[in-house]
Amino acid sequence: VQLQASGGGLVQAGESLRFSCAASGMPFSFYDMGWYRQAPGKQRELVASVSNNGRSSNYADSVKDRFTINRDNLKNTVYLSMDSLKPEDTGVYYCNADRRGVGIFDPWGQGTQVTVSS
Repeated sequence: VQLQASGGGLVQAGESLRFSCAASGMPFSFYDMGWYRQAPGKQRELVASVSNNGRSSNYADSVKDRFTINRDNLKNTVYLSMDSLKPEDTGVYYCNADRRGVGIFDPWGQGTQVTVSS
């Protein structure tokens, strides 16, 4: 399984970014997918997940109403749109198939870094 996240960068607070994650080597449409964040010095946490058919999604309270997750099963890609970014959103973002808040596949892939300056 390969999970390749991209789209990170250095932005100022209040700006927006969009991540993409291309998956291969797995039956993508079978799995719920999640975006996870690892902030400096903290454990990795699930910030958003989307059901395998894309019809439902869930968000951590810290990102609710600012982040949007969606997927394209024809492209085996999951996206994370992030608005009104805050410095506390800084970290490395990973995608993975999700089962009850836990990433399924290991290794996780490289992730994509976002740094939000105040």
